[in-house]
Amino acid sequence: MPTVAILGAAGRIGGAASKAFVEAGWTVRGVARGAKADALAAGVEPVRADAFDRSALIAACDGADVIVHAINPPYDKWRDTVMPLGETVVAAAEATGATVMIPGNVYNYGTGVSVDMDETMTARPDTEKGRIRVQLEALFADAAAARGVRTIVIRAGDFFGGTAPGSWFDLIILKDLKKNRFVWPGPWDCVHALAYMPDLAETFVRVADKRAELDPFATLHFRGHAVTGNQVHKAAETAAGRPLKRGSVPWPLFRLVGVVNPVVREVARMAYLWRVPHWLDNGRLTALIGKEPHTALDEAIREAVSDLQLDPRR
Repeated sequence: MPTVAILGAAGRIGGAASKAFVEAGWTVRGVARGAKADALAAGVEPVRADAFDRSALIAACDGADVIVHAINPPYDKWRDTVMPLGETVVAAAEATGATVMIPGNVYNYGTGVSVDMDETMTARPDTEKGRIRVQLEALFADAAAARGVRTIVIRAGDFFGGTAPGSWFDLIILKDLKKNRFVWPGPWDCVHALAYMPDLAETFVRVADKRAELDPFATLHFRGHAVTGNQVHKAAETAAGRPLKRGSVPWPLFRLVGVVNPVVREVARMAYLWRVPHWLDNGRLTALIGKEPHTALDEAIREAVSDLQLDPRR
């Protein structure tokens, strides 16, 4: 069976991808630092390595057919970490001949995000986060053109679900579910792109199986759930089995706190994504793998709540 090396295997994206690849029968090598390597999904071979160490990462990925680059540094560390990490991943892929797979996001399109965005949409980043993501993808595109380093970017909306904390759902939206409170970060009728992590992870596996059919550098869009706050609130009530009071994110307070807290500051800078309707067109993806994996919204929320133990009544 093929082998996948998952970088950041202890994280939200890496953990879900690890589980999906194991279930699909792949040999899964989970690359993590220190004690994190002791907390990987069942069936994953732990490999301790620092992804900033080029030699160590090349050794960790030796023999892999696919490298999933699922390392997501803290928001306020992107400027100093994203590109150096990308360069070491390129080096590992070039040395091993593996195909790199990267979870992408909609930051590339800046405040110009819109509905039915497909892969031909021009990147127009007008935030630092967006510019960094464009630079990262350009790094891999250049490596594909110049040195044959194969890369697949699967772009998706905001992640939720899985067993690792750190998403909008457990930090904001359903943080106070035990108090029967639901918080939505934007207008209640504005459509927002969400990606249920287990569905996205299964998509990674299915695309990996078809990787030979793609160009050396390829981008695919994962649609996931294109939903309003009203729809998510209703689904959350169905999942919880009780009414939930509505609340909103106090963005002015976030911006004020952001003066002294760099993570909150970076979150506040991306608030536009909750005010501008947007979702991704997945035509190119479904042409490759068939129907996109899709869990119904209320069931996805029910599973996410259970996995993260957000509701003591369940």
